[in-house]
Amino acid sequence: MPKVLVSDPIDPAGIDILSQVAQVDIKTGLPPEELVKLIPDYDALMIRSGTRVTQEVIEAGKQLKIIGRAGVGVDNVDVPAATRRGVVVVNSPEGNTIAAAEHALAMMLSLSRHIPAADQSVKSEQWDRKRFTGVEVYKKVLGVVGLGKIGSHVATVARSMGMQLLAYDPFISTERAEQLGCRLVDLELLFRESDYITLHLPKTPETTHLIGAKALASMKPTARLINCARGGIIDEAALATALKEGKIGGAALDVYEKEPLGESALRDLGKSVILTPHLGASTEEAQVNVAIDVAEQIRDVLLGLPARSAVNIPGLRPDVLEKLRPYLQLAETLGNLVGQLAGGRVESLNVVLQGELTQSDSQPIVVAALKGLLSHALQERVNYVNASIEAKERGIHVVETRDANVKDYTGSLRLAARGSLGEHSVTGVLLGGNEIRITSINDFPINVPPTAYMLFTLHRDMPGIIGKIGSLLGSFNVNIASMQVGRKIVRGDAVMVLSIDDPLPEGILSEITKVPGIRDAYTVTL
Repeated sequence: MPKVLVSDPIDPAGIDILSQVAQVDIKTGLPPEELVKLIPDYDALMIRSGTRVTQEVIEAGKQLKIIGRAGVGVDNVDVPAATRRGVVVVNSPEGNTIAAAEHALAMMLSLSRHIPAADQSVKSEQWDRKRFTGVEVYKKVLGVVGLGKIGSHVATVARSMGMQLLAYDPFISTERAEQLGCRLVDLELLFRESDYITLHLPKTPETTHLIGAKALASMKPTARLINCARGGIIDEAALATALKEGKIGGAALDVYEKEPLGESALRDLGKSVILTPHLGASTEEAQVNVAIDVAEQIRDVLLGLPARSAVNIPGLRPDVLEKLRPYLQLAETLGNLVGQLAGGRVESLNVVLQGELTQSDSQPIVVAALKGLLSHALQERVNYVNASIEAKERGIHVVETRDANVKDYTGSLRLAARGSLGEHSVTGVLLGGNEIRITSINDFPINVPPTAYMLFTLHRDMPGIIGKIGSLLGSFNVNIASMQVGRKIVRGDAVMVLSIDDPLPEGILSEITKVPGIRDAYTVTL
């Protein structure tokens, strides 16, 4: 009989499911060295946030088939190490959707009616009704930043309460937003016109301090801000200042830049601020849901069935995985690249398998391309299982084609995407079995390896233009690691690909486009 180790407190409903197919040992609070000693005897490991599953633990788990995290994130699991060992890692991406959405709505209503402060007032034997006069949410404008599963549920409920909905999500289609009753707008308009603003997006370099002094200054003086998503999206010092100066009407936060919340000016702002200790997923139902969800997936994998919410590559035998892994990395890299070139709101993706690659199983390659396409926006929320679903929800039309007649390389992959920045395509190959090379950009021939920071230009092939770009970058202290130009005809259009050591400083891209002969310029971070 298989053996499952449960190393964090799990709801009994999950334990009951596991007990149907395996011997379940519950040993919580294990020090890392003890977990390493115990794990060789187990086929599955079920955790929450307390256990860190390191590469050492995974390599010691000789029989380990699956690691299940009863929650949303898997930041405490070394997923690449698990993938290399063919260990499936699963989580419960939807288990706390309702809990998190309801908490955001509860914060909005509590903020509107001063419920926490009024409660404390009555408990202090006061009866000051005038002090706690609130406002109604009916017919007010709610700005939803991020229309994922949680944001979509908030929008649905808010619409039923009679609220008018604005939404910002550069990765969702207008049609999907309209289905939810939202008018898709840019951030500036959303900040300017919303009476309430609720955040439902991951923390990334692009979203860190998205709500800063400038954004707060553009909001209505009566606007109320709710964050039950991730700490760090709001500049807390700027928020405290804005509230003190009356630039916005109130704020309700469940997440913070540093948790637990230490010294903070937000604590001293009275009824204009509501603070809760990261309770978004803390409902009895959510804890039961994530336990059941992950336990069922562990049970299925132990029975030889696929997992439905794997965050690495599910349903592939180790031998198949070993054969496809380099192509999956190629597809994901090209997807990430073409997604950034095409722009945030991608409408379509065409995946073309060329040459000998046409003989391969295409589904994992298509999914890997979608994962790369969406990863810049969704970060850890997109994986090899939900990439297709996420793409469908965002209205991305996916087409797969095969072209066995391409002879330039034994096997190559071409991705073409249409997005808010127009149509773009990239082609790539594997050299020596696992070295990725980009062989064309927008059908201009090149041969460059992908790097962390890249600059692409479309320009007129003319004397001096390369030198001008190099000088401009040098004046901004940007170091060029490599450069290559691809062209079809002499003195026609051409592309230039620059690998640079660091991200471009703010404002330099617009300066590049001012150089005579430059048609367009794009930066990509891989």
